[in-house]
Amino acid sequence: MFRELNSIITVMGREITVYFKSPATIIMSLVMPIIMMGMIGGNLMQNMAGGVNFEFGQFMLVGMLVNMLFWITSMGMASIVDDHEIDFNQEMLVSPVSRYSLVIGKILGSGFAAILSMAGTLLVGFAMGITLSIDKMLLILALSPLMCLSGGALAMIVIGLIKSRKAANLAIMLIIMPQMFLSGAIIPINNSSGVLLILNRIMPMTYCLDLVRAVIYRGSTEYNNVVMFNPMVNCAAIVALTVVCLIVGTFFFAQSEKNR
Repeated sequence: MFRELNSIITVMGREITVYFKSPATIIMSLVMPIIMMGMIGGNLMQNMAGGVNFEFGQFMLVGMLVNMLFWITSMGMASIVDDHEIDFNQEMLVSPVSRYSLVIGKILGSGFAAILSMAGTLLVGFAMGITLSIDKMLLILALSPLMCLSGGALAMIVIGLIKSRKAANLAIMLIIMPQMFLSGAIIPINNSSGVLLILNRIMPMTYCLDLVRAVIYRGSTEYNNVVMFNPMVNCAAIVALTVVCLIVGTFFFAQSEKNR
């Protein structure tokens, strides 16, 4: 157990070191929330806020925080393609540790950048007049590793099959953008039906968002208008989807390196 934990921490530390050695990546992780929250969020606030029965600004801010955790973590996972080209992946895979430890370490390392990007989202929210109390921000921070793990596990499924950085970035866009609009990050989905209902129910971000909002809106009069599921249902769905994605993604990752 300690060997596996050490492997996770080592890979995670390597990813964090690589992150700090890339100023462009740091800047992008802070600028992206400004673009997403400022442009998309600002436009929605001006045109949708009057048509809902809850405070839309806080609803959107929480949605953007979770969305950026998914997005930045997934973008960081694309570095697996770079590691493939320099044979770093194979050097890790020959070590006597679980493949899952290596992948989890990779996800948590990428999630570190995602958690830092929350600062950019909160600053933009503050500039737009949207704030969260300190206790609510700490609750989101406590849940953020779970969100990153869920998003990173989903990204592993496609990244494990792709060996082109350009294709990997495009694939990440294709799995994150639909979730942003269909899982309720910025647009309420309480009345979704048909195909849209099926899609948002199989998306991990849907349950991550609902869990965070259940924590944030707990005890408020807006709770029933914002939260869709019981928090225990959300936790069970997140764990189940993350485990499935992690198993499938790790299998594809290990097979792609084994068959080189």
